[in-house]
Amino acid sequence: MSKKKGDSKFLDSVNQMYDRAVALLDLPPGLPEQIRSCNSIYEVRFPVKIGDGYKVFRGWRACHSEHKLPVKGGIRFALEVNQEEVEALAALMSYKCAVVDVPFGGSKGGLCIDPKEYTRDELQRITSRFARELANRDYVSPSLNVPAPDMGTGAREMAWIADTYRTLHPDDIDAAACVTGKPVPMGGIQGRVEATGRGVQYGLQEFFRHEEDVADAGLSGSLEGKRIVVQGFGNVGYHAAKFLEEEDGAKIVAIVERDGALQNDAGLSVERVSEYMRETGSVKGFPDATYVADGRPVLEVDCDVLVPAALESQITSENAGRIQARVVAEAANGPVTFEADQILRAAGKIIIPDLYLNAGGVTVSYFEWIKNLSHMRFGRMERRMQETRTQQALALLKSVTKAQIPEPLERSMQREMDELNLVRSGLEDTMREAYQHIRLVWRERDDVPDLRTAAYLSAIEKIAHYYTEYAVG
Repeated sequence: MSKKKGDSKFLDSVNQMYDRAVALLDLPPGLPEQIRSCNSIYEVRFPVKIGDGYKVFRGWRACHSEHKLPVKGGIRFALEVNQEEVEALAALMSYKCAVVDVPFGGSKGGLCIDPKEYTRDELQRITSRFARELANRDYVSPSLNVPAPDMGTGAREMAWIADTYRTLHPDDIDAAACVTGKPVPMGGIQGRVEATGRGVQYGLQEFFRHEEDVADAGLSGSLEGKRIVVQGFGNVGYHAAKFLEEEDGAKIVAIVERDGALQNDAGLSVERVSEYMRETGSVKGFPDATYVADGRPVLEVDCDVLVPAALESQITSENAGRIQARVVAEAANGPVTFEADQILRAAGKIIIPDLYLNAGGVTVSYFEWIKNLSHMRFGRMERRMQETRTQQALALLKSVTKAQIPEPLERSMQREMDELNLVRSGLEDTMREAYQHIRLVWRERDDVPDLRTAAYLSAIEKIAHYYTEYAVG
């Protein structure tokens, strides 16, 4: 997406949004700059033998704020990765963790690489070497710095990083907690793959529970029947679209991908689109939809909710004035530039900000980290006890009322307290509470114009409280 001259870069946008919010607080001199600044960034270059020769790779790991340890943040593999992007993502992680009350500082990593250009064995060697470089300087550690998946990485890469850390630290009993997003058999947690998309769903559900907020967007009712455009059909966009369609009854009227967009006003089948993309590697040619070769203008079609779930800076001053969506739900990190944010707000659009809506991944990563440190899966001790109590309660209810309990209610009561359901319950509670807090800031303060400013204020106040009350030196 091209930017107009004067549109801020990603890091500048994050800092400008921070500055806009911190100006509304009365903090001690120097503290706003301390919170805003990236504490450290490590750049590494390392060679790996590829074929008959060697190739030098370049990567980064940024620690934005270490007010709480460990710091947390994903590692992305992409050719577009650069130092400024990593710093911006690390800053967002600090604020994101504070907004949802996850006790981590913010970090982020990136390796300048196109994973599609390498074989599995080559990727394993590259990932392991990158992990070794980071771990040797404590940029991978269960107590100091805990990576996770991001764009271009997944459970497989996290398993390779964890294996490398164990090799370097065979006596660390908590080694499994050095990364999150691992395969479940290696200490991962049920629900982590879907977590960010699920968090988007829960965040939108909570927004639509508040009639006043929905009315401000010029909408009414629930998510059912709402027309949604999703940009980016990777892990986050796919899961968000799937859950919104299948569980909330929303209509996914467009899906925008790198190679074009699909449109169907009657609604697309998310699962069918996903299956087609797995088979063909493209959205082009999908039946029962109109294909648009240049997907960028599809962001501007008339809809209720636009969910940018791809890269940063997708909505800029160039196209913001043409966005017709009533709600922009930032499933990606930084999809709206600072200048575009101002245009959208002036047009009366409601923006549900990334540092809240995108927090599902780090929330479930926190659950995984706790699971690894406790060395016990969630629900192991109480699952059967809860099952017995539920059966007893149902039997008592039937004997007292002499009535038949509706089957859906009985199924709901008998739902197992297994790890996946516990994770989903914890994530939903986190997203609901966080939204209620930031909307309270928005509604109660006359100088807070929108949810983004409210979210930044919430994050900054929490981090500042730690520095003023607990920091030493």
